[in-house]
Amino acid sequence: MSSRRFSFFLPLILIFFYSVVLGQRREPLDISIDFESYDPPSSLVVPEHPKKRAKFPFVDIHNHQWRLGEGDLSGLVAEMDSLNMQVLVNLSGRGGQALKQMTDNITAQGLQHRFVVFTNINIRSIDESDWSAETVKQLEFDVANGAKGLKIYKSQGMMHSDSMGNRIQIDDVRLDPVWAKCGELGIPVLIHSADPKAFWEPHDSLNERWLELKLRPGRKRGADNPAPWEQIIAEQHNIFKKHPETTFINAHFGWYANDLIKLSELMEELPNMYIEFGAVIAELGRQPRAAKEFFEKYQDRILFGKDAYNPDEYATYFRVLETEDEHFPYYKRYHAFWRMYGIGLSDEILKKIYHENALKLLPDIDAGAFVEIN
Repeated sequence: MSSRRFSFFLPLILIFFYSVVLGQRREPLDISIDFESYDPPSSLVVPEHPKKRAKFPFVDIHNHQWRLGEGDLSGLVAEMDSLNMQVLVNLSGRGGQALKQMTDNITAQGLQHRFVVFTNINIRSIDESDWSAETVKQLEFDVANGAKGLKIYKSQGMMHSDSMGNRIQIDDVRLDPVWAKCGELGIPVLIHSADPKAFWEPHDSLNERWLELKLRPGRKRGADNPAPWEQIIAEQHNIFKKHPETTFINAHFGWYANDLIKLSELMEELPNMYIEFGAVIAELGRQPRAAKEFFEKYQDRILFGKDAYNPDEYATYFRVLETEDEHFPYYKRYHAFWRMYGIGLSDEILKKIYHENALKLLPDIDAGAFVEIN
């Protein structure tokens, strides 16, 4: 057939093709559909093993509870029991009398074996001449009143400014006595620095977080908002290197869950760094073979963390960690428009991730409770 005749028949061929395809649809094609609303159920038929309860009791090392200092905690404990969460670590202890109120309420209800509280510090007044000494005193007070660790929020390396309006770098030398005191007291520092790197990249069709940035435009960052991603991450690593006697828990896999090769290099370089996977399980669930190899290699330094407390969302974490299921959905599409795959960790590694590694860092936890449940 000549090219002229083919050109003549091409539109007719396309019309026939589309009429056949559309004729097979049970409903008309919605031509107004967009990326945000396109989320069809999968037609893939594979074995499914949903998990609403962890196989072994676990410690959630990254949780936020704002009202542990008041009221009856039995309802929260019942939710924890339904998930097999033996210990909840509340990173939002605030410090001072607010923290004492939390630990007193927990103790009054006989729940010291179920709740652990981390303290927080205020770095906004870092310019004051006695800031370092007073902050160290607060740490000592908080530990004496039940604090088991220190949580550093991302705002403390991104949004907080000194008296001159300059961003306070998280590796500011005036903070060194704080990190050193944590090492001396034997308490870990769980630190969150920066956000996903994609927040610093152009908000265009090549950005995997495009939908999230559209729905949450305030999360968009840039080189001067407040600094380049690489710089903020480097400041965090500087602390780890400078204070080898202090144990640090790098929140959210240090934002390298999508680059386990780089994270492996950091694990080798920074032996005092543990990691937890709060809010990044979707990154691990799309690379099950690489993730499993990583978990096997660093099984003694990975902790279970969730971050935002929503009981229904834990099921995805359990399923990724425990099963070898294929192609199942994540619970927040704007975090991950892809599907999850199970890593299928061994029972030995699961126990380490779920509680044994946490018990090393939080020795006051009653280890017998885990043995009995196992």
